[in-house]
Amino acid sequence: MVKDALHEAEDRMKGAVRALEETLGTIRTGRASPTLVEKLMVDYYDTPTPLVQLATISAPEPRLLTIKPFDATSIKNIEKAIQASDLHLTPSNDGKLIRLSIPPLTEERRKELIKVVHHRLEDARVAVRNVRRDVHNDLRDFEKEKLISEDDLKHGETDLQKLTDKYIEQVESLGKKKEDEIKQI
Repeated sequence: MVKDALHEAEDRMKGAVRALEETLGTIRTGRASPTLVEKLMVDYYDTPTPLVQLATISAPEPRLLTIKPFDATSIKNIEKAIQASDLHLTPSNDGKLIRLSIPPLTEERRKELIKVVHHRLEDARVAVRNVRRDVHNDLRDFEKEKLISEDDLKHGETDLQKLTDKYIEQVESLGKKKEDEIKQI
């Protein structure tokens, strides 16, 4: 019973870290990365659709993204979605291909992005701690209902804390890596 609860906790904590990785991937650094625009929602025949499903996205140069739509009629909608996003990028197209030039980040913009990263890290830490709280409450309930012994509860709490520390450390590591990426000129 304790092992099942810990397994559930680990799965949920992994999910929080995975969500953080995806979120951090959308934060622009000075380098072009397809993950920057993959999840951008484009109005495609009145249906919000992720850009990755509508086009091939590549980074042929360190500061350039190219987007080649599968359907040439969607090029205007893709451009509108990019302009409406918070990426601060201006698309240019030749009728078949959209080019996004990634300008170098200013010092002020770097500081703003680092603040955004710290905010996302805190959200991830809170998510991991919420999982810990939920599972800890479950373990206490098991003990109250005499499904597990007091010793099992203590061991479960210790293992749960180790698991929490492990995933909080992963969150910190991801944050440090992203911050270094942003600071890199």
